Amino acid sequence: MRTTVNLDPDVAAAVAELRRRHALGVSQAVNQLARQGLRVQPAPARFHQRTAHLGLQLDVTHVPDALEWLGG
Repeated sequence: MRTTVNLDPDVAAAVAELRRRHALGVSQAVNQLARQGLRVQPAPARFHQRTAHLGLQLDVTHVPDALEWLGG
């Protein structure tokens, strides 16, 4: 596919560096950089446990009593 694109200066510099290091054409360098970007996996969202105050206070220092109170 033929198209015209405008590269930001940092992207143009990366293309130029890749071309220089590997003796590539512009299209080859842009395709290689695009493929590298497609392979990057975003970091998974950090898990955050939501809590809600229920107004309940339970002393669990004595587990059998706590279980009995909970109905277990």
